[in-house]
Amino acid sequence: MANAPVSLPAPQAMLARGQVWHQRLRPRQHQFTYDTYFLMLPMRQAGWSVPRRKWGLITFDDRDHGEGGRDALAWIESLLQREGLHDADGEIWLQTYPRVLGHAFKPVSFWYAYSASGQLLAVVAEVNNTFGERHCYLLTGPDLQPNQAITASKVFHVSPFCRVEGHYTFRFDVSANRVLARVDLHDDQGALIQTSMSGQLQPFTARAAWAAFWATPFMTLGVVARIHWHALRLVLKRVPFFHKPDAPERFVTR
Repeated sequence: MANAPVSLPAPQAMLARGQVWHQRLRPRQHQFTYDTYFLMLPMRQAGWSVPRRKWGLITFDDRDHGEGGRDALAWIESLLQREGLHDADGEIWLQTYPRVLGHAFKPVSFWYAYSASGQLLAVVAEVNNTFGERHCYLLTGPDLQPNQAITASKVFHVSPFCRVEGHYTFRFDVSANRVLARVDLHDDQGALIQTSMSGQLQPFTARAAWAAFWATPFMTLGVVARIHWHALRLVLKRVPFFHKPDAPERFVTR
């Protein structure tokens, strides 16, 4: 069954302000919620209001995505073509953290590829770890409906407190004024990690960027600091530690 058309944001750069939530269920419970903001960018539109490939308060740089080239749109279009998604001829939206004062760390970004009629055909979950490695999960198929679960085997190391095993369950809900991405990790005992990233959308303006920045100063540096702070807390809780395996040979897992 074809995915139903949805009400998408206006074709302009958007800023979302919301929350990121994380919960570990085993072998010790651990949970946190933080205020956050992120970009929602129509990659096939020209004339963005977001500063691009330059230093600034809140900016976007193509080199933070894909294979690090200067044209992230060309990279994602090439990926979709190689994977046989030739009908992804509508907008390609990118949900991602910005560079803040020139610094970026993006635990995960989501590329939403639509047909010209507004059907969601694919999502690419682009994952970075703190070792400078990157991997993409390509999600397609009839289960790619709003709030419906779609699964992918875990093949990429992210946290030293989780083995590279089990599978992810992804759920997405993108509308004209709100975006929600949920990613849960399951192992052979069931649900292990539950996470979500959500926000209310508004047009990206200098005023909106200024307000978001001062509400959460130095956000991307804070992301890295919080990763290490919560790692320390997991060590103190005696959560088992696993050494990093080699990265997968293939850059994209479908």
